Amino acid sequence: MLRLDDLTVFVRTADRGSLSAAARELEISPALASAALKRLEGELKLRLFARTTRSLRLTEEGEHYLRHASEALRVLKEGHDALIQGKEILGGTLKISMPSDLGRNLVVGWLDEFQAQYPKVVLQLGISDRVSDMYRQPIDIAIRYGKQEDSSLIALPLAPENRRVLVASPEYLKQHGRLHSLDDLAQHNCLRFMLDDVIHDRWSFYSEQHATPDVVHVSGNRTADDADVVRRWAVAGVGIAYKSRLDVSADIRAGRLQVLLPDALGEPTPLNMVCMHRAQITPTVLQLRDFLRAQCEKA
Repeated sequence: MLRLDDLTVFVRTADRGSLSAAARELEISPALASAALKRLEGELKLRLFARTTRSLRLTEEGEHYLRHASEALRVLKEGHDALIQGKEILGGTLKISMPSDLGRNLVVGWLDEFQAQYPKVVLQLGISDRVSDMYRQPIDIAIRYGKQEDSSLIALPLAPENRRVLVASPEYLKQHGRLHSLDDLAQHNCLRFMLDDVIHDRWSFYSEQHATPDVVHVSGNRTADDADVVRRWAVAGVGIAYKSRLDVSADIRAGRLQVLLPDALGEPTPLNMVCMHRAQITPTVLQLRDFLRAQCEKA
């Protein structure tokens, strides 16, 4: 494995044209500097310097590798500086839109933690299940479920493996019985989500054996255009919901909801942070992306 100290000795020796000069600058002995170069050459299985008793010059391979080593050290230094100064540098206003259920029950709390770490960040939140128009609305970031269809937008993955799951409360299952197959959904009250007057009453499930999904048409006596309301109905025990696993992760852990037919893979619902252009991907946005991704992995 390459050692950072060895790379530093190599770059400094190439810059100074002298092993002893590099050693003095790095405040190590010439013997240690020589050992570092030999170790690096051994790892790379390349000869980086042509040595004589009077001179030291880079080989052709050494000239080529020097560019990469210098760039690697520069990037590492920038990363170190960013970590040291990060809490002072990160700041500015972020206008963020997000879905209702995920936003209210998870992301708002996560953002509280993020802002406590980076108090110079100012947040403006828009929480709604309607997909925000990033071209017309003053939004920096949209947190969205699903595959990004607009190729002009930039999607930064937060939870790429997230899927929908069937869930119901223990009380509902005690009263109405558990599911044994997807066909049993026809006998149950299914809690449906509605967006732009379209009721999502066709639930898709996948298996490793079939490329095309099984689509089940469901019905029930409750429909809402707010995903959080659908989740609350499920927790209250009035029916079965088909939800993003992230949305119900806290309910599952607390035992308020149980996953039904876990072998039936629900519809993929990857979660992304979406920006309009790369100029919006600031250090603050990247830090927020990393923070939210870590929270999603723990959820």
